[in-house]
Amino acid sequence: MAADSPFEDGYDIAGERDALKDLIEAPEPDEKDLRWPRFMELLEREERLKREQSNRQQRQYADPIVPDHEARALKQIGSLMTDETDVMEIHTKEAYRLFIGRTRDESPRGYGITSGKKVAAVLRSIWNLSANDNPYADWILVQVTDRVAELRQQIERSGELFQGEMAKMQARGLRVSVLKSRAPVEVELGFRSPYGYMIVDLILDYDWYARVVKTMVQKNRIGDLEGKDDLYQMTKRIRALFESTLPYQKYLLREELRQLSRSDFLPGANDEARKRVEAAVGIFGEV
Repeated sequence: MAADSPFEDGYDIAGERDALKDLIEAPEPDEKDLRWPRFMELLEREERLKREQSNRQQRQYADPIVPDHEARALKQIGSLMTDETDVMEIHTKEAYRLFIGRTRDESPRGYGITSGKKVAAVLRSIWNLSANDNPYADWILVQVTDRVAELRQQIERSGELFQGEMAKMQARGLRVSVLKSRAPVEVELGFRSPYGYMIVDLILDYDWYARVVKTMVQKNRIGDLEGKDDLYQMTKRIRALFESTLPYQKYLLREELRQLSRSDFLPGANDEARKRVEAAVGIFGEV
């Protein structure tokens, strides 16, 4: 008997497998062997285990108290979906420009603006590579996530300073509200990765910040030039982040790096794996 036996009677199936190994591995087991009855029982026990395992799989490994039809219903549950399309509402042209970008040809100074929508698509591609255990994809996503979080904190801190001024105004008897558009733009979102929504959060934070700055200018709390410079500096930081994501996709999606994974770094990796590692380290350095 075995303490870890899968059978109620304690049948030692692992021990029997060892004891009858020669019969198990024999092309034609000898029926005259004195251990033949034990061998037949082992085969029967093996078959019973397979049936029980198959039944557990079909029952989705549910608790034995659960009826079969309830256990198997787990596979019938469909994927989650929303009843309505997600919508982003933007009030300022500055924020919307960050979302839609601008081609280089149409820029007054000859500089294009990488759109938030394109950045979301780039991050989704990198996210897909991360699912294949690509260490550089993981590293890039962490870097971008940290930079977005830092930018959002900067926006929040700057906005809170202006909100503090508004609170002082209200304490003195002047109650004002943050400006909003008479006709905000509503954008339907169809992002397929969490990183698309991370970019949306950043743009919405910037949209709120732009409204607060414009409110302070209108209420004569800061000058027009100061307000424009505040928005310009924040826009420049966000654009720099957006631009920095493009080379990542350019290199990681190259054919020779597309299959890169952590297993390529292990001892004994084949020549193709070593070439991928050398190329990645040459481009991005070691992580």
